[in-house]
Amino acid sequence: MESAIRTRNVRKVYNSQPPAGAGRGDPSVSGRRNKNSKPQITALDGVDVDVAPGQIFGLLGPNGAGKSTTVGILTTRVRPTSGTAWIGEHDVWGDQTAAKRQIGVVAQRPNLDFSLTAREILLFHGAYFGLTSHERSERSRSLLDRFKLTDRADQLVRAFSGGMMQRVSIARAMMHDPKVLFLDEPSAGLDPQTRLLLWEIIREYNQKGRTILLTTHNMEEADALCQQLAIIDHGRIIASGTPSELKASIPGGFLLRLRFGHQSAPLLEQLANLPGVTEVRASGDSGCDLYAGRGGSLIPEIVNAAAALSVELSDVHISEPSLENLFLHHTGRSLRE
Repeated sequence: MESAIRTRNVRKVYNSQPPAGAGRGDPSVSGRRNKNSKPQITALDGVDVDVAPGQIFGLLGPNGAGKSTTVGILTTRVRPTSGTAWIGEHDVWGDQTAAKRQIGVVAQRPNLDFSLTAREILLFHGAYFGLTSHERSERSRSLLDRFKLTDRADQLVRAFSGGMMQRVSIARAMMHDPKVLFLDEPSAGLDPQTRLLLWEIIREYNQKGRTILLTTHNMEEADALCQQLAIIDHGRIIASGTPSELKASIPGGFLLRLRFGHQSAPLLEQLANLPGVTEVRASGDSGCDLYAGRGGSLIPEIVNAAAALSVELSDVHISEPSLENLFLHHTGRSLRE
């Protein structure tokens, strides 16, 4: 079966500051320069993505990981340094016009025309994609109703809240019923009620057989919506699979973040030998991350191991298998850091 979205070995190196929303990539290469060159920022470093038709696919990662740059390349806004990208059978950079007809795009920041009403924005967008007057009228009415914008449909969007502008942006992207919908951080800044409405609409659109690629650093959103995920950091895919597969791949599943009065090699060795513990990693001068097949029942044994070495256990945080833990395991840092 032909992929709905595909990239192969895509790289993007900026020779100046990346545009807003494009991410900064790996900070270790940011600002690298010599006397005869500009600063080089590697935003993507060999990214392979394969999305099946009719799938909700998530790119999960922190700010600056390369999510928006990936979307920019797939939607013809950012030219890759090397590599190839396809929308269906269309090479994005070999046949931009054909690729654009297949996609709808919601950028990370609203880019609405503030001199128009919400209804006019949808009608003009439909006209741009060749919809008839009747089709434009019916689709705009239906979308305004579904996004709960009917009562504000004929008001200028300049007076809308950020959440309302986001709803108009997503409705506009759906106006021509694209086969592939790109949503870049779609729920950023939305209140909980609007976020749940958006999730419901995304699921409905997917049930029509449409493919959706969304970027997010919200673990709950990725887990709730996505059938497949790729976790990206510093411009590289570090893990991919279904949410369940990814969570199951964490050694031991449970993560116990421990803080002691002081930390030592003998203590880490004692902890690593406890029953059910699969991995122990030092964290700073006084902490460690412990992966295990159980959580709370392990605490008394941890306390005893620390007490035997005259070390005080000062803090414990236990979390069940999650995408956050997976990211922490691969990178040593939180998605929110």
